[in-house]
Amino acid sequence: MFPLDDPLRPEWTPLHPYTPSDSTDAPTFPSPLGAASWGHDGFSHDPGFLASQEELRCMLFNIAQSAAPTRAPSPEIHALRDSTAPIRPVLSSPRRIEYLKNYVGQVAPWLDMFDSQCTFRVQIPALARSFPALLNAILAISARQMERKEGIQDSFDSLELYQEAIRLLSPLLQMRDPKVVAACVLLCCLEMMSARAQDWQRHLEGCAALFEAFEMNGFSNDLLQAVFWCYARMDLCGALISDGTQSTLLRPSKWLAPGCHEDDAAQLFQAAQSPDMHANYAVYLCAKACELVADRTQFMELGVQNECTGDVLSRRWIRLWDDLQHWLDTRPPELLPIHTTTTKPFPHILFLHWAAISSTQLYHTACILLLNMMPKSINLPATSATSALWHARRICGISLANPHQGCLNNAIQPLWIAGRLFSHMSEHAIIVDVIRHIEAETGWGACWRIRDLELAWGYPASRSDRATKSRFGIAR
Repeated sequence: MFPLDDPLRPEWTPLHPYTPSDSTDAPTFPSPLGAASWGHDGFSHDPGFLASQEELRCMLFNIAQSAAPTRAPSPEIHALRDSTAPIRPVLSSPRRIEYLKNYVGQVAPWLDMFDSQCTFRVQIPALARSFPALLNAILAISARQMERKEGIQDSFDSLELYQEAIRLLSPLLQMRDPKVVAACVLLCCLEMMSARAQDWQRHLEGCAALFEAFEMNGFSNDLLQAVFWCYARMDLCGALISDGTQSTLLRPSKWLAPGCHEDDAAQLFQAAQSPDMHANYAVYLCAKACELVADRTQFMELGVQNECTGDVLSRRWIRLWDDLQHWLDTRPPELLPIHTTTTKPFPHILFLHWAAISSTQLYHTACILLLNMMPKSINLPATSATSALWHARRICGISLANPHQGCLNNAIQPLWIAGRLFSHMSEHAIIVDVIRHIEAETGWGACWRIRDLELAWGYPASRSDRATKSRFGIAR
């Protein structure tokens, strides 16, 4: 690893339009409420992690800037890998097996949430057997999840594995190899799980530049498609964290197949004839909602000349609203709820298909974002769908009824957006319990959003251990 002050450390120049988040040339936006108060373990402050994370970020920008070759790697590149990056086991075999088992059972369901083929659970571990950089990335993210879940403070197998994965990736990054891209996305996910919420942009922008430079998108083939949508969900998470100030780093237009106009996006997703791609379409539409909100914010508050006003704003709003309702109306049978119970204060909406859980929450999240900024010139008929509170109740009800491990952490930002709309303490207590449960079950940082909700509610919400135990069966 290169220390931050090492004169041999590689320099980089970001690929347009990605300006590094520490640049003074880019417009600055306020950090999300309470982001700085997120409680950390020591991992995110470790100098070794900070240096390695910056090294990976620099390498990704360098490769994106240099337009890497498209052909398969030559024998010389393989020789370079073998000579400069010898394999060195970081852990004992029993510990490696423990992390692999945890990856398959606990981590891969997050990554395969919208992928019925279970690419991250089945295909990627198989590829990793002959690709040490990918294997170390798998072990690193699994170790990090266990450390977070178990509350480990100052001893991190994940850090050694993370650094070893970067060391092995360094001579390989010029290869346009899906295994390299998969390893980079896994490491990006590890960083998002570990670091401050306000730093999300730094952890995503290297991968965003890489995807754009290599023209990878949501309709790439096979492994790359699964890897792209895993990244896209993190990018959307970051945009939601920004609270209306920023769009996704990789603009939604870049998510589509080359030559596809955004007006044709619905047909492109429908042509796939796949429940997974219909779920991915919800991710895309929610990203479009974030883009519209961010464009409006930048026009109103920063004077950015993006024409996001008047008729232009109304047309974009109506088109996106219609696309969202069309998404709901055209869901394949796999994405429909199998049972809905009308209960107070939140309905319980049960799904069988993994992708149905989170994609439906993202539909409701996008509707809330749009309804909160609806132009005054637009008059919608009074229905349930035009009530932001109705959408918010359904976001909470979906989380209450669907405990699937793969969909828990993706609910954190929708629950925060929904939770701000409620006024009764009993509603607040349930939402707090749900968020605490997500962090306890997944190890993914979630409770910092409780503090943000408390600021919105105007009082410190009390923790109800008894309600949490009875609702989720958690042993505390």
